[in-house]
Amino acid sequence: MAVQIHVEGHDGYTKAVDENKGKTMFVLFSGSPSQNGESWCPDCVTAKPVVERNLQYVDKDAVFIHCGVGDRAFWKDPKNIFRTDPKLKLKSVPTLLRVGKPQRLEEEKCAKDDLVKMLFSDED
Repeated sequence: MAVQIHVEGHDGYTKAVDENKGKTMFVLFSGSPSQNGESWCPDCVTAKPVVERNLQYVDKDAVFIHCGVGDRAFWKDPKNIFRTDPKLKLKSVPTLLRVGKPQRLEEEKCAKDDLVKMLFSDED
């Protein structure tokens, strides 16, 4: 099973990526948990168990990062760092991607077992 890391915010994401350079990395960006411990984003709540269930298809030497993008108000700001970062250009949450590659699943696609499995098991 891949190493799993949970981070909050863009700085946490950047640090995790820097610390794991040279490794295959996947990232799930989702709304940060609210007081009840669940994401404020209903699509993120739906996608989470699907992504977790398919982690078995990730290479054991890979790294899986779950990154909270902040609260709803922060995320909705079109100038937030996740939207403006030229390497990320996130448009929606949840977004599941392979770092440094074009493979990306957004919103309801993150809740489809076949698509998540394909992204995780794709060699390149």
